[in-house]
Amino acid sequence: MSKKIAVLPGDGIGVEIVVQAVKVLDCLKSDFALNIEMEEGLVGGAAYDDSKNPLPEATLQLAKESDAVLLGAVGGYKWESLDIAVRPEKGLLGLRSELELFANLRPAILYPQLAHASTLKEEVVSGLDIMIVRELTGGIYFGQPRGIRTLDNNEKQGFNTLVYKESEIERIAHVAFETAMKRDKRLCSVDKANVLECTELWREVIQRVAKEYKEVELSHMYVDNAAMQLVRAPKQFDVMVTTNMFGDILSDCAAMLTGSIGMLPSASMDKNQKGMYEPIHGSAPDISGQDLANPLATILSVAMMLRYSLAEESLAIKIEDAVESVLNQGLRTPDICTDADTKVGTEAMGDAVVSALRA
Repeated sequence: MSKKIAVLPGDGIGVEIVVQAVKVLDCLKSDFALNIEMEEGLVGGAAYDDSKNPLPEATLQLAKESDAVLLGAVGGYKWESLDIAVRPEKGLLGLRSELELFANLRPAILYPQLAHASTLKEEVVSGLDIMIVRELTGGIYFGQPRGIRTLDNNEKQGFNTLVYKESEIERIAHVAFETAMKRDKRLCSVDKANVLECTELWREVIQRVAKEYKEVELSHMYVDNAAMQLVRAPKQFDVMVTTNMFGDILSDCAAMLTGSIGMLPSASMDKNQKGMYEPIHGSAPDISGQDLANPLATILSVAMMLRYSLAEESLAIKIEDAVESVLNQGLRTPDICTDADTKVGTEAMGDAVVSALRA
């Protein structure tokens, strides 16, 4: 039975990198009998320009009807002056919320060919393989009340609410522990329980769920220390689980350990393994349309899609092997290129991955 993929390029370099990921999917269809159909939709700034809505109903329905969603990126300078209610990022947050994509998996893997590209010493990052599990539909990004109000003295005050229910913490905890069970059976829960009651509850629930996973070694770390430890000794971590905002920050920090944020894919999944797959970088409007963007994170996101939502593990491995092959050939987009490498653009990198798949 054919599986349906919603393709949402979005804004900026999202358009360019998704084209390369679709090339890979087309190759898998034609050469490896992957039974899929793809349908494109508008989201983010592109959707706002078309309909004054960053998440049109047609796009939301397409996403709901599909087995998986492939997303590029949203946002850009063009839309920064819009009211916050209709900014491109609301399209992304809306997809996460409406599809109940509460579990975000962000692997930070350093390919040995790129050890020199990291800003840290090679001996610190060589062999790095971390999985960050981020809660995605709760916390301060979604908590109510929120807004900007005027006080009695006419001074403006901005406010947001950090809130988590036990059930929200429990379900992300189970995802994290299950992920750890498939890896090195070590889980570090990151919070700020010394000053935030909400994350004091987070720690309490994590400890309770841990009793069901006695094989997993659980540790706890305050978020400020976790950020420092990622830079000091990142290989101490195997799986990390944390809140929405902390996960947003720490996963971008971990991305740079690998040499470039352009190398990191992600999966955002619901309770049934339906997911939205996207690179963790943004829309990078400063390089949009210049054939400079690195499409490998998006292509690797397709591999995650095949693994988690489409049950095509062998094809996921083929994509990952193809990316390895391209890196072994010395091909590099500008973000990961040194004088010893062969610099290529977005399109050429996508073509190289397709060629490696077919080799």
